[in-house]
Amino acid sequence: MYAYINGIIKEINPKNIILESSNIGYEIFVSNPYEYEIGDRIKIYISQQIREDSNNLYGFKKKEQKKLFLDLLKVKGVGPKSALAILASANYSEIISAINNSDIKFMKKFPGIGVKSAQQIILDLKGKLKFSKNNLEKSNQKVVDAILVLQALGYNKTELSKIENKLYEYNFEKTDDYVKEGLKLLINK
Repeated sequence: MYAYINGIIKEINPKNIILESSNIGYEIFVSNPYEYEIGDRIKIYISQQIREDSNNLYGFKKKEQKKLFLDLLKVKGVGPKSALAILASANYSEIISAINNSDIKFMKKFPGIGVKSAQQIILDLKGKLKFSKNNLEKSNQKVVDAILVLQALGYNKTELSKIENKLYEYNFEKTDDYVKEGLKLLINK
């Protein structure tokens, strides 16, 4: 069983990435392959799912995403593809809020999730998924917007990933303030 793999992204496909580590290319299914860049050196958390006719690796940028994926797999009728589609369609905080608030309408918007599946997910997971302080901070839309602005200014995802967590430590009222702080962090790194 794999916990994580450190490596370099060699290929990006519509459903997966190829991550090279120790001269081995791992095909890893991810929720959004296009959030990665070829040549990036990353650590990706892995869940290996072995079925009768397949042996697949599923990858996540954060441990919390992997845990949510594994929790979703415990729900009757939810397989790896459906769980990955849920993670691709909303952020961690939104999914947990929807489950804990019994928001069937929100859950039904995910590909492959109908009324019965949404009800089952809520029934099985409601109250069992908790927000950590880190997850609540990650829902700050101003930081997300600031990262997009900095990316538009020409900074690459690798540079921005190094300062993103630091930006969540601030509590500014305006996106502009996060952009300014981000620029300071990028210049002084």
